[in-house]
Amino acid sequence: MTTTGDHVELVNELVQVLETRVLNPLEILLASGELLGPIRARLRVEAEVWAAQLLGADRELATLTAARLIGVLFPGDAPFDPPASWWRTALGRAVVRTAGHPAAAAVPHATAGAMLGITRQGVHDLVKRGKLGRHPDGGVTTSSIRDRLNRPQENIRVPTRHDHR
Repeated sequence: MTTTGDHVELVNELVQVLETRVLNPLEILLASGELLGPIRARLRVEAEVWAAQLLGADRELATLTAARLIGVLFPGDAPFDPPASWWRTALGRAVVRTAGHPAAAAVPHATAGAMLGITRQGVHDLVKRGKLGRHPDGGVTTSSIRDRLNRPQENIRVPTRHDHR
């Protein structure tokens, strides 16, 4: 379940990435930032929409939005293969909940750990216990990672202040 805080964090991150990867290079090319004011304002509005789509219940729309953003913000000739730290960003967390890994059916245990926010050993234990899917070619299936992140978080006891007495 996503929160308003998740949405705000994702919007702010998208705006920052758009500034860095789109607007700053455009400003350098145009040798003037005066034309970018309206574009900057529009991208802020679009970032709100994209965040809502990425975090929304429509998985198909979220996946399409993730693919568009990754294609534009992280272009390259090779398949998208971000560093492990990327999966801890707001955009990385939204993408893994939506699409798993957009370019891989399976990932190594270390990447799966980054996607889940746990250690590689924790991933190994979950695979061994059948809680994550093992891919026939090795690694962990991205669909099982996505499914684990999207399952309802039931029976989680939140400590109260009385527990510390």
